[in-house]
Amino acid sequence: MIVQALIDQGVDTVFGYPGGAVLPIYDEVFQQNSIKHILVRHEQGAVHAAEGYARSTGKPGVVLVTSGPGATNAVTGLTDALLDSIPIVVLTGQVPTFMIGSDAFQEADTVGITRPCTKHNWLVKETDKLAGVLHEAFHVATSGRPGPVLVDIPKDVQFATGTYVPKTPSASRYQPQVKGDLEEITELVALMENAKRPLFYTGGGVINSGPGASQLLRELVEATGFPITSTLMGLGAYPASGDKWLGMLGMHGLYEANMAMHDCDLMINIGARFDDRITGTIPEFSPKSKKAHIDIDPSSINKVIRIDVPIVGDVGHVLEDLLKIWKSRGRKTNSAAVENWWTKIKEWRAIDCLKAEQKGKVIRPQYALQRLEALSKDHDRYITTEVGQHQMWAAQYLGFEEPNRWMTSGGLGTMGYGFPASIGVQMAHPESLVINVAGEASWLMNMQEMGTAVQYNLPVKQFILNNERLGMVRQWQELLHGERYSQSWSEALPDFVKLAEAFGAKGILCDDPAKLDDCIQEMLDHDGPVIFDCLVEKHENCFPMIPSGKAHNEMLLGEAETQGVIDAKGSVMV
Repeated sequence: MIVQALIDQGVDTVFGYPGGAVLPIYDEVFQQNSIKHILVRHEQGAVHAAEGYARSTGKPGVVLVTSGPGATNAVTGLTDALLDSIPIVVLTGQVPTFMIGSDAFQEADTVGITRPCTKHNWLVKETDKLAGVLHEAFHVATSGRPGPVLVDIPKDVQFATGTYVPKTPSASRYQPQVKGDLEEITELVALMENAKRPLFYTGGGVINSGPGASQLLRELVEATGFPITSTLMGLGAYPASGDKWLGMLGMHGLYEANMAMHDCDLMINIGARFDDRITGTIPEFSPKSKKAHIDIDPSSINKVIRIDVPIVGDVGHVLEDLLKIWKSRGRKTNSAAVENWWTKIKEWRAIDCLKAEQKGKVIRPQYALQRLEALSKDHDRYITTEVGQHQMWAAQYLGFEEPNRWMTSGGLGTMGYGFPASIGVQMAHPESLVINVAGEASWLMNMQEMGTAVQYNLPVKQFILNNERLGMVRQWQELLHGERYSQSWSEALPDFVKLAEAFGAKGILCDDPAKLDDCIQEMLDHDGPVIFDCLVEKHENCFPMIPSGKAHNEMLLGEAETQGVIDAKGSVMV
């Protein structure tokens, strides 16, 4: 039943790790050829790999793990997927139904443990209900705001026989609203027609809605001429090369994006959830604007920021109706005011807040990513990241022209995410270039997945910016904790080249800016997995940065600031 349900749902890849409570399922997996099973080295890695697969394809990722520690090891990945709205279906084994509650070997209350970190979960005690629950699980994971679900299956249910029910999604009671209210959409159009300083603020919901939503967004931006910014999770929905693109906003967002957010008079949130790394201090968030919010999750609207025009619906459907209504009313904008708005934005852009010149004989991490971008951008490329300074630099310096090309842990900030995620992406796109931008500390959290990469000959490139520090922790300690560097470095790092070779992969070390291009090219040309150990400046800080408790117009700018080009109000000094 389980294998047939996966086949009927179009599943081609499962990430998992066997154990006693799922051996009946694994026995069936062995006897079929329709679904590939990828043996990871840790259950957390299985879920992150499924996340990478899901984020890069738009299809749900599937995980199969055993009871007890197998299930509890998956909790971090489930929580990560919940916060970032990634569709995952996790199947867990459970002790037999008659042993539940007896503290049996490898028993855990999986449903209870995972209730707060899944969109929904089920414990299936009746065999005849199993197929229906599995189909419902896929429907719930992928409908509305996507998210992780879990199905807990006792071992005696796995051994039993029963009646298989084919896939019938229309029978589900879960039917989220996808069409937005036309009166509210018309109200937003009226605000767009008169706005003097409009701004589109987009998030991962645009990408989750599918490629059609990203295309509609691009059409809307070009037709109106309004500037657009994005959250970390929304990168790629609008092309980084587009002339209306302001870059990412938020704590480590670009100066022009954050200043535009602070000064706009109409802020249109499309598929973002007002995360605290975006809003900063809430009373000072976009204080001069009327605010519209388009989101398929009604609980996200008015949860953090008070909204003037709330629109519940799928981003793709709402943007389609928005464009129709705006065109039918004459395609009007306050063009003269918007042109003045662009003049101001271009002044902010001129500051060049990401300027970071390579000087000296130590590689600057910004320079490393500038060179990685230059040498890899023409490839069919997917990027994953770990979590920390390198993640923010990757978001700042790597450009994404399409959706589903950028996989990172946004809401939970999970160190150890990027490596297994890159494995999931590579499984989904075997002929593409997949690069995981990492820090050495974060990468070590799931380093065991090198075994998976080598076993399946997955040519994932691990691009490690090695500063021998917990970089973001060290930065905060420098700026906010009196330079007391408590436990923010390791005194026992491995030789990453030897580590790669120990797993049967290729290792590359680079500590010279003059040799960086050749080393990156060597990594790109290698047809197997690579660990690239890029030794970078140990005490580089990630700027721009909005300090905790500050507004968007109170950024620390690093080099641009020390050059004296900004005054206290954020204006360019002549």
